[in-house]
Amino acid sequence: MNQEVGGRSRKRKRRNNHRKIETPSIKQNATAAAAANSTVKKELPSTSTVSKSSTKPSSFLEKMKAKLSGGHFRMINEKLYTCSNSSSANIRFSGRMQLIPDSPGQYHTGYQEQMSRWPEQPVNIIMKWLKDRSSSLVVADFGCGDARLAKGVKNKVFSIDLVSKDPSVIACDMSNVNVAVFCLSLMGTNFPNYLEEANRVLKPSGWLLIAEVKSRFDPNTGGADPDSFCQAVCELGFTSASKDFSNKMFVLLYFKKKPKNNSNKEIKWPELKPCLYKRR
Repeated sequence: MNQEVGGRSRKRKRRNNHRKIETPSIKQNATAAAAANSTVKKELPSTSTVSKSSTKPSSFLEKMKAKLSGGHFRMINEKLYTCSNSSSANIRFSGRMQLIPDSPGQYHTGYQEQMSRWPEQPVNIIMKWLKDRSSSLVVADFGCGDARLAKGVKNKVFSIDLVSKDPSVIACDMSNVNVAVFCLSLMGTNFPNYLEEANRVLKPSGWLLIAEVKSRFDPNTGGADPDSFCQAVCELGFTSASKDFSNKMFVLLYFKKKPKNNSNKEIKWPELKPCLYKRR
């Protein structure tokens, strides 16, 4: 009898021990749940991470657009500097340019981006020069770009450019102009033709103002000799009034048209090297 009771007692103990082993405690449950929750948190990205990753594509896209736009500007700029005027007129429709839907707009945007890095703008100096004189002087702004000169002075300004979306910019045949301006616009290989046209439309004793990138007139870096260039302009029918090389970015040349010029001598024009921008 005692043996039977003892045997039952041992069986109950074994069953209780087995239950203790199989059933985890409340504390163990809490620890396991916390560990699982931590694992889930590690696997799922945080809200801030999702937000940052969602902004990256947009930022990357903007950078790529800017890089592409800069590439288009350099390509159009090189085309304008290294071809003749007649070729430039068809720039939107020739060769690789067909891939660019708005070549003139992209060029002017890229040009303004480059000019924003200059400490001083040559067009501002020309504006000041005109404001110091009579507002009755009629001005022809050859290669006017965004027609900033016309918007900054009281003079009558004919704003002329190859192409433009600005309705105030015109292509015209004119005469009786007092001042002809070329502000960073002697771009084609046939730039002497531009100066000949300026000479044609200018009144006797009219002014010719030229602002150009300084490196184009630096013989040490492959640029033209400024004296040879000025000599060629004078042979066209002008006298040199003054030269300003004080700015580190550009030069300013001032000429006055001679009252009469009967010379039919062939002019030897120096070559002006292209102003090309480095790829970044």
